[in-house]
Amino acid sequence: MPTDRPLRLGTRGSQLARWQSQWVAERLRSCGHSVELVEVRTLGDARQSGPISEIVDSSGAIAGGQGVFTKELQRALLAGQVDLAVHSLKDLPTAPVEGLTLAAAPERAPVADVLVSPTATRISDLSNGARVGTGSFRRKAQLLNRRPDLRVSDLRGNLDTRLAKLDRGEHDAILLAEAGLARLGWSDRLAGRIPPHELLPAPGQGALGVECRADDSRTLAALALLEHWPTRAAVTAERSALARLEGGCLAALGAWGRFEGDSLRLSVVVLSDDGVKRLDAELADLCPDARAARDIGHRVADELLSRGAGDLLRSRG
Repeated sequence: MPTDRPLRLGTRGSQLARWQSQWVAERLRSCGHSVELVEVRTLGDARQSGPISEIVDSSGAIAGGQGVFTKELQRALLAGQVDLAVHSLKDLPTAPVEGLTLAAAPERAPVADVLVSPTATRISDLSNGARVGTGSFRRKAQLLNRRPDLRVSDLRGNLDTRLAKLDRGEHDAILLAEAGLARLGWSDRLAGRIPPHELLPAPGQGALGVECRADDSRTLAALALLEHWPTRAAVTAERSALARLEGGCLAALGAWGRFEGDSLRLSVVVLSDDGVKRLDAELADLCPDARAARDIGHRVADELLSRGAGDLLRSRG
């Protein structure tokens, strides 16, 4: 039942993160819940230069990209400082955190990656040796698999920062997730949409994950209204494959789950960082519940592991 005590929603401070959190807050308010946003600064927000894989935590240890955008939000939840947190699901590690639960997966935004460029609308249109910016090993490997002539360089920062670097001529093109541009109303910057079958997205790309304490019945009941089963099933299959492969958010690994009638189809790719070696697997099966979605993810991952995907992932660095 709605109460007068606001639900405290933890959010990162970036423009996109606040949009996503406001979107969730407005849907909760429409159901009669009072919500207030609480900004939480994450390690990934504080360290916006250099590769994500080289970010160090407060102790000086290399965080390796795992949870750099989510750990502080999870600590705030466990400490009772906030009641729920909104994550870009592609940033959320697959390892569960004791005491927390992924309470809702709202309806997914577009999953595709897009090309932003003043000169090209497709990857095939990029000139020989074109400079392409991306902070994603997944995008880099798939790009180089198709176009080994491209010069792919690291690109980090908030969306407006990345676009500004392109506009200053530091890159000939950059790759971004369509969902971020769409959410901020910047779809006019999109030069060309890359079909997901041509460049598989990150597991969970375009989806939000709303996390809360596992024993917080009030928040759990509120968030149940945001759950979207087709999204939950697709991202469960994607993240289950990722976990089985023991690939983190920095792995050169893409996964795309989508319903075709009653069947859930999952496509997964694992590559070497240079894009030279590539393994693909795909499976479609009936998916009546979350257990079936996890099973689909595990079966696709097991096929890839049987063909050497583990060696590709372990060879990183």
